[in-house]
Amino acid sequence: MDNYILKIDCEDAKGLIYKISDVLYKSDLNIVKNDEFVDIEHSRFFFRAIVNGGVEKNVLIEKLQESMPEDAKIELTQKRRKKIIIMATKESHCLGDLLLKEYSDDLNAQIVGVVSNYDYLKELVNKFDIPFDFVSHEGLSREKHEKKVMEVMESYEFDYIVLAKYMRILSSNFVKHYEGKMVNIHHSFLPAFIGANPYKQAYNRGVKTIGATAHFVTNDLDEGPIIAQDVINVTHEFSWRDMQKAGRNVEKVVLSNALDLVFEDRVFVSANKTVIF
Repeated sequence: MDNYILKIDCEDAKGLIYKISDVLYKSDLNIVKNDEFVDIEHSRFFFRAIVNGGVEKNVLIEKLQESMPEDAKIELTQKRRKKIIIMATKESHCLGDLLLKEYSDDLNAQIVGVVSNYDYLKELVNKFDIPFDFVSHEGLSREKHEKKVMEVMESYEFDYIVLAKYMRILSSNFVKHYEGKMVNIHHSFLPAFIGANPYKQAYNRGVKTIGATAHFVTNDLDEGPIIAQDVINVTHEFSWRDMQKAGRNVEKVVLSNALDLVFEDRVFVSANKTVIF
């Protein structure tokens, strides 16, 4: 029988677990695993379950909606590999890691295409027989460039966009169009070290801890809901290039971990925070 992921986000109330279980039982569905969390401060209830059985999606959602508070957000998705587009610029470490993970079947997703504003990474992507679309930004306004990018992307069927060190600021129109579907990775120095060569800036300040943050993209630059983070310690013996190499390794791991959570439908977004099961 097929497995499905059920996610519910609503105002907290008494008896919600019982009501959900009752609907699933009467629908002849089995709960394989479930998790729940109550945000007491905001009186929000979060529920995720893996269920199996024959599902009439619209009927089940309607029955659950009748039992839940009026503001309930209910999602029911069949477990499957997600389809993703990767956006990149010049840096290869995050893109290369994802390409290798898909090649070795360690990525719970299919990379349907790579879009870049430079052609530096075309040869790398071609080695994996994945489409590479070069959309130059030279001589174009941000809006015109993004229009071209969107035209390319709309030729693909995909679930998420992964910004693998894509180094252009996205317009509010672009972000709104793909709201909740874009995951970004960046080093942990923001907002302290902005601009070119943040690792050299950090080295000059004697930074002792470096790391990375993966988050959903919003119009607040690099301040979207955080999915995953990690840090490592460095010492005075590290050159700025050593720090950069170590930092890139952390970025790869954090992005990969964040994508695993997203692709397995484990992440809820609540305001500018996440609840992750």
